[in-house]
Amino acid sequence: MVVTGAGVSLASGIPTFRGTDPGAVWANDVTELGTNKYFERDPVGSWRWYLSRFARLGDARPNPAHHALVALERWHVARGGEFLLVTQNVDTLHDDAGSQALVHVHGRADRVRCARVGCEHGAPHGSLPRDDAASQAFMSDPTLATVPCCPVCDAYLRQHVLWFDEYYSDHHDYQIERVLHAAERAGVVLFAGTSFAVGITDMILERGLSRGAAMFSIDPVGRAPHRRVQAITAPAEAALPALCRGLGAVANA
Repeated sequence: MVVTGAGVSLASGIPTFRGTDPGAVWANDVTELGTNKYFERDPVGSWRWYLSRFARLGDARPNPAHHALVALERWHVARGGEFLLVTQNVDTLHDDAGSQALVHVHGRADRVRCARVGCEHGAPHGSLPRDDAASQAFMSDPTLATVPCCPVCDAYLRQHVLWFDEYYSDHHDYQIERVLHAAERAGVVLFAGTSFAVGITDMILERGLSRGAAMFSIDPVGRAPHRRVQAITAPAEAALPALCRGLGAVANA
């Protein structure tokens, strides 16, 4: 099991969330802006904030860390093993690189959903591809009248991401049961580029510790959340390709 955070995408030009890089998102009050409560109070402000964040994603391309994880998956599965990549990132760089056994546990930036729970395009099962033309029309004139709306019920659309005042169980796409089941069975858990500051890493860590899994953390400053997690002090784009070379797994750039 591999769990990735924002540090994996930093080399692709996407700022981290809580990192020390100059563009780290945590410099803003995300615990207020990244909430359903804020969206309901100010849908225009919510859409503007997210579209400004997501604007960096359009030109981003997978870096050696993403390609190495594809190679690691293929290498392990070819030997009869089970593999699951759980990403906290809402970008699609793991998909673009070719990862197959992949869960976007915090949602996806390339999709939106109806804010009305129960709508066919809303929670707990529905979503829609992001309409770039509608997003551009909104940014040209950010008002309530231009906030993208659901094509079925005409309620406002929202970002298809997990907000701070929501739960992993709120939407099927987060696949929380699949993630926790895998965490309870994995013999090796590798964390890469994560600050261990959100609920999902705690849940996976707890399950790995309880069953004695071998656990590692790839982090440029050698961060590890527990003495039984071995820290690998290196950026993900260096450590993951090195791991593949050591295993004989070939990564395609």
